[in-house]
Amino acid sequence: MYEHKEDPRQTEQSAGLEGGTTAQTRTRGRSVSSGSDTMGAVMGPVLHWMQDVAAVTLLKTRRTLFQAAILFCVLLLLLWVSIFLYGSFYYSYMPTVSFSTPVHFYYTADCDASESGLCSFPKANISFMKNNRDQVMAYGQPYRISLDLVMPESPVNEQLGMFMVRMSSYTKGGKIITSVGRSTMLHYRSSLLQTLATLLFSPILLTGMTEQKQLIEVELFSDYKMNAYQPTVGAVIEVQSKRVQIYSSQLRIHAYFTGIRYVLYNFPLTSAVVGVATNFAFLSVIVLFSYLQFIWGGLWPPDQVRVRVMMGDSTRIKQRREEAKKRMEKENSQKELDAAESIGSVTVASESESERNASAAEQSSKELSVVPEASGADEPDSKEEESHDSEGLEEQDSQDGSEGGELAQLGETALRQRPGPWMSL
Repeated sequence: MYEHKEDPRQTEQSAGLEGGTTAQTRTRGRSVSSGSDTMGAVMGPVLHWMQDVAAVTLLKTRRTLFQAAILFCVLLLLLWVSIFLYGSFYYSYMPTVSFSTPVHFYYTADCDASESGLCSFPKANISFMKNNRDQVMAYGQPYRISLDLVMPESPVNEQLGMFMVRMSSYTKGGKIITSVGRSTMLHYRSSLLQTLATLLFSPILLTGMTEQKQLIEVELFSDYKMNAYQPTVGAVIEVQSKRVQIYSSQLRIHAYFTGIRYVLYNFPLTSAVVGVATNFAFLSVIVLFSYLQFIWGGLWPPDQVRVRVMMGDSTRIKQRREEAKKRMEKENSQKELDAAESIGSVTVASESESERNASAAEQSSKELSVVPEASGADEPDSKEEESHDSEGLEEQDSQDGSEGGELAQLGETALRQRPGPWMSL
């Protein structure tokens, strides 16, 4: 059998090629995976940051919208209250501008029918109460009261001439408080003028759209004011003529305003805008101060300032106490060191005296000279100690002063009881 033998070099080359391809593939896979890991590591924090920013933005937006909705509701409520207050003020302050009522005259008819005239003067009773409850006229307000008479141009009225119209106002009990009389008559027109007017308006007269009549206005009061103690509830109007002929009549009451009422009546739109704006500003200031009082306790809360000052004073007192204690400890330690040094010098001097028996006199004189120096060195210490103790007593309270005094007494007893150079002899 023929066996095919491969060349080892070719095998190695193919294996190398396969290995290189596999290495390149692994390298590419690693690079791709490392790139994806890098992208993930970079995009992860970015996504978290974007998520946090979106959440914070949404929360702020929601809070802003909620606050805006509350503010809008409050402003709308204040506007409505302002309009209601102005309307209530206008309704209560402004009286009836104009009042008119028909006047129905009545007379007696029990006299002799042969007479052409009436049996009595025509009279009418007028009430000045609306719906039998509210008064037409306000107290202290001037009014103009007039009577309109619609009279035909008949020969009877033309021959009547002047006649009187009388008005008497009365109170609730029927007491007459004011009375006035005015004269009036038809306006004169000649026969020629009447003929021309009849010919000119004949088509309208024939159709019934107009009539041959005159409107007579009689001014009864030009400046009538109702008394608050005796309010007027009605009036009696009387035409003092038995031959008068009247189609209809009407009583008119018109108010003459002055001051604020004049402005409110003649400039209603401007006064309404100004009144509503004033009420709105006043209510806004009240609501703002109430909000500050509820949130902060006022514009300038005095309690918080007082608490801060008291906290600052207590801190300063504590600091002063700590500094005084440290100063006292430092002074006590320094005194102990000075006492130890003085005792060591005394012992050294005693040993030198025992060794030198020959120069006992000179050494004793030296030791005697050392004693006043030590006492002189102790005197300033005691003075400094007393001065520091006095300062500590001024700065500290009674407890710290007592502790400082005890420490000072211990230091003084230690200095008094320390051994002198003569005790070694």
